[in-house]
Amino acid sequence: MQFHLDGFRPGDPEQPRALPPATPPAEVDVLVVGSGPAGLTLAAQLAAFPGITTRIVERREGPLQLGQADGIACRTMEMFNAFGFAERVLREAYWVNETVFWKPGDSGAIRRSGRIQDTEDGLSEFPHVILNQARVHDFFLDRMRRAPQPLEPDYGRQFLGLEVGTGSHPVAVRLAGPGGVEETVRARFVVGCDGARSAVRQALGATLEGDSANQAWGVMDVLAQSDFPDLRLKAVIHSAAQGNMLIIPREGGYLVRLYIELDKLAPDERVASRNIGVDHLIAAAQRILAPYTLQVREVAWWSVYEIGQRLCARFDDGAAVPRVFIAGDACHTHSPKAGQGMNVSMQDAFNLGWKLAAVLRGQSPPALLETYSFERHAVAEELIAFDRKLARMFSAPVRRPGDPDGVGVDPAEFQAYFQQQGRFTAGTAMRYAPSLITGPDTHQGLATGFPIGMRLHSAPVTRLADAKPVHLGHVAEADGRWRLLLFADACGARLVSLCRSLAEDPASPLLRHTPPGADGDAVIDTRAVLQQPHRALELHDLPPLLRPAKGRLGLTDYEKAFCPALAPLPDIFDLRGIDRDQGCMVLVRPDQHVAHVLPLDDHAGLAAFLGRVLLPAPQKQHEEPPMPDPRPAAAMASPA
Repeated sequence: MQFHLDGFRPGDPEQPRALPPATPPAEVDVLVVGSGPAGLTLAAQLAAFPGITTRIVERREGPLQLGQADGIACRTMEMFNAFGFAERVLREAYWVNETVFWKPGDSGAIRRSGRIQDTEDGLSEFPHVILNQARVHDFFLDRMRRAPQPLEPDYGRQFLGLEVGTGSHPVAVRLAGPGGVEETVRARFVVGCDGARSAVRQALGATLEGDSANQAWGVMDVLAQSDFPDLRLKAVIHSAAQGNMLIIPREGGYLVRLYIELDKLAPDERVASRNIGVDHLIAAAQRILAPYTLQVREVAWWSVYEIGQRLCARFDDGAAVPRVFIAGDACHTHSPKAGQGMNVSMQDAFNLGWKLAAVLRGQSPPALLETYSFERHAVAEELIAFDRKLARMFSAPVRRPGDPDGVGVDPAEFQAYFQQQGRFTAGTAMRYAPSLITGPDTHQGLATGFPIGMRLHSAPVTRLADAKPVHLGHVAEADGRWRLLLFADACGARLVSLCRSLAEDPASPLLRHTPPGADGDAVIDTRAVLQQPHRALELHDLPPLLRPAKGRLGLTDYEKAFCPALAPLPDIFDLRGIDRDQGCMVLVRPDQHVAHVLPLDDHAGLAAFLGRVLLPAPQKQHEEPPMPDPRPAAAMASPA
């Protein structure tokens, strides 16, 4: 964490800023509808940019007090670190370290049949955790209040409809506020993050297409007394004849969530018609756990639902320059047992937020916005295919010896599938296809551990200037900047030549895309990871680009150069498959995904790739985005 750049200031370096005005603006750059996980992720990211006017509206009368979602994947924790509150989540949350599996024994009673590590070693520096969705909201709200452009949701606002016209703020949105008083907000862009019954989606004429598994499930958060030995472990239970259950321990040491299989629904039957109450859920859980006992002392929350997977055809309005977007449950729904709903929704918003900011700030052409639906729709398709198979296996009866093939599921088969899909449920398997912002794999061999299109897999390093052990991926904050990582021999000519070119060549992407008067890393943050141990190098022997003078006082930035971690931690060059002889450049997008891998001497290739994504500086803030690229959308989504 860096501060004091432009002068000493005592106290909390992230102290809350002045709150937004009591009278919300009627004209904004971005209007976010819905303050769920997706809406808050988007709003928190946009609040990082002074000069971008954002408004977030919510039909509820106040902040969420008790959320339905609770699973936080490893990849989401990496994103939370970029927003600055991962450590707060780690302190409060339940850590999912192991998963146990139970199936019927010879007597028919359930017995433990397997036990696995929840996530494989080295998958992420962060664990899979469980925390009430409302607390995640609290952390985002706090981030928004402390942001350069402070932001607070406007509660009690009901979305009524929208029209897309012309002009600088072409989207007119009608809202009903307190007392039913209507207002119209004009926006450059609108994002519907308003859930599975999204009014924004309906206003676009879009629909969620898919099917239902005709299977009812119940879920409840309880404080309970039980002699079941694995109540504080994530547990998958297949009973002989009473159905199946998933146990998810919650934060705080006592609360536990139970997902309970209920009855099969008839075709076209809705679960609401069954009038299932909480006593029904408790009784079903007790039958599944038998011969173990379960005494529910308090129910904090409960619900019933039916399994289904549904998806929108696209996640924007389909215009040449999209003006209205949808994210999260507004464009894809699935069962909750994979723990992906909140995670994928927030990743939708993280993908979109920096792109909106780049276009609004005049850094990127509007064509960048087309990549949102292209990338996230593919992710949602993969999620729904995974969820459909997982839900089917979870709801199937236990297959017994001698049962015909295709009837029921073997618990061992379910455990193997669960373990096989560990990277997917952790959120680390997602890979974006080549596009305007994701390059081809021509030089992937230079850094095999940083697959292009996947998130930057962080690794431990040592910061050269102060010998501090840090994680390389933690240099990436949710600030809209690209990261250029140079892996090199500190004494090699390639590094010196590249740094000189980046600092002095008029064709350099740093000079071409950085606004006049801004720090050299305002748009592209360049860092180096050097092969030599930190004690073998002197910072002042490095090229000036890696020890730049910044801010109004011209202070040296000492956090640009890193070396391998000290033993027994692994060397990042070995851990991530970096070619030691040639080195490489790894270009990382603002959402922490690897955009490209290039040789150190491919100065022109770097400039050409970034030239497609970034506009030449300077650009006026809030300048109306230029006309869209005349190429068809398919061309914009294909590799150059």
